[in-house]
Amino acid sequence: MTRTLLLVLILACAAPALGGCDVSMTRQPRYDTYAPAKLWPDGASARPLPAHTVAQGDLARLAETGTPPDASPALLARGRERFEVYCAPCHGLAGDGDGVIPAHGFPHPPSFHEARLRSTPAQHIFDVISHGYGVMYSYASRVDPKDRWAIIAYVRALQLARHATVAQAPEATEKLP
Repeated sequence: MTRTLLLVLILACAAPALGGCDVSMTRQPRYDTYAPAKLWPDGASARPLPAHTVAQGDLARLAETGTPPDASPALLARGRERFEVYCAPCHGLAGDGDGVIPAHGFPHPPSFHEARLRSTPAQHIFDVISHGYGVMYSYASRVDPKDRWAIIAYVRALQLARHATVAQAPEATEKLP
């Protein structure tokens, strides 16, 4: 008898909790995307973001965009890897603008070895990668800010390797023919 009483007691306690669940929880009134809404003065169901809204992680990402990291062998290795993945198809492995994409009829990008691009600030190259320029589209969604800085460090290494003088690398004098 005690078992039966316990079972009845459990069912009596569970019944109100289970009775609250019904189909109306899955069929609630809602607006379809861009449907007109009488609830708001402007009549739109899609609401604009409140002023000064910042997506989670945006402040940290913004902090990464403004400060290039210190150059290191690891940064250059990462930059070379990312450059070969994202940049070399158009810009070529040496940065001359002779990649495989322009070889198939697309516009040639400028060579990184032009005087204009050797003297341009690193932030400009970062902005071009981030927002695009000319026929180059934005890579912001594909390349993280840390990797953009690594690519820029590698591009600077390519430029330096091509245009270095003995005065910039005096330790190379004994290696020259």
